[in-house]
Amino acid sequence: MSQDDWQGDWQGDVLRSLRGLTDGLDGLDRLGTPGEPADRRPAPEPPVPPAPAPAPVAEPVPRPLPTPVTMELPLPDELVKGKPLSGDSAARRTSRSLRRLVGSSATREVEEATRVAQALQQPLTTGRQIVVTSIRGGAGKTTVTALLGRTYAHYRQDPVLMLEADPALGTLPARLGVTKVRWTTSDLARILNPSMQLTDVVGYLVQLPDRGWLLPCGQGRVGNRLELEDYRAAMVALRRYFGITVVDCETLPAEVSRTALVAAQARVLVTPATAEGVTSTRAVLDWMASLGRPGMLAGTVVLVTASSPHMTTTLDVTAASEHLRLDGVRVMTLPYDRHLAAGGPIRTGLLGQDTHEAVTGLAAEVLTRAMGRRGPS
Repeated sequence: MSQDDWQGDWQGDVLRSLRGLTDGLDGLDRLGTPGEPADRRPAPEPPVPPAPAPAPVAEPVPRPLPTPVTMELPLPDELVKGKPLSGDSAARRTSRSLRRLVGSSATREVEEATRVAQALQQPLTTGRQIVVTSIRGGAGKTTVTALLGRTYAHYRQDPVLMLEADPALGTLPARLGVTKVRWTTSDLARILNPSMQLTDVVGYLVQLPDRGWLLPCGQGRVGNRLELEDYRAAMVALRRYFGITVVDCETLPAEVSRTALVAAQARVLVTPATAEGVTSTRAVLDWMASLGRPGMLAGTVVLVTASSPHMTTTLDVTAASEHLRLDGVRVMTLPYDRHLAAGGPIRTGLLGQDTHEAVTGLAAEVLTRAMGRRGPS
């Protein structure tokens, strides 16, 4: 190769090297600062990963609204021959009328009736809840609930509710003469809300004579249950609508019954006029005393009931009252009444005179104690 040829090739090689270096610098200028070494260029920031999607919040599952079922309830009257009996026999009614004509008993009866009526009509600032229960079935607690509810509804202007909390085929609707039930205590516990008015609430209840309303627990079927949660929800919600609520509770020591005793403003323990009934009820009073709740016993009335005309003659009522009178507990009696003993709907006009006086006196005493006051013990 000649020198000229080598020189030409050499110059081409230099030009090609320069051209490649220039191209590389141009690329560096595009990536960083012109003339800055490659190892001093700032590293590109890593890509920011997308924020994870928030976990979905589980919404509470609403309890389904109950489907009401209208039930036809047979009345015991349909199974009994003849007309309903009057509480007093004809001879007893005649004897009472004669005593009024020849004595001063009529004046005393009017004075006592006036005193009782005033106690029954005392004003209420908040709703009062009265619980009726017993230690054993057949004592007459449902009958007493119906009698108290009817008495308050008759004497008072504010609405009165009779609530059944006995799911074991309770008989309160039958005692009140109700033949159809639709909504129950458990149903209403799922429906009530603070925005409802009284006119909305009573649409789910059974209307009774006077200003009385009924909320049954069952529908005449075996197997119905009343959960403690439903009972509490119903009682808390209904208190703002009714001046007085009388609760027919299942027998002790059921959970709902025990809770109702503690939460009520007043309570009635119904016991049959037997030695076993009295001793069992005393055990309940001792249990209540052990709870250490001030005023609980003072708001309690024990009612000794006679389901036959001879019960009060075989039981020493005075000794039984002393055995049950504990820390302010009032002991009262409900005499035997032919009309009540026959069962079926209670017709207050057919009650015996002694029964009528005992019931109104009981209602006045219980309401007074529900207001935090005490009558004669």
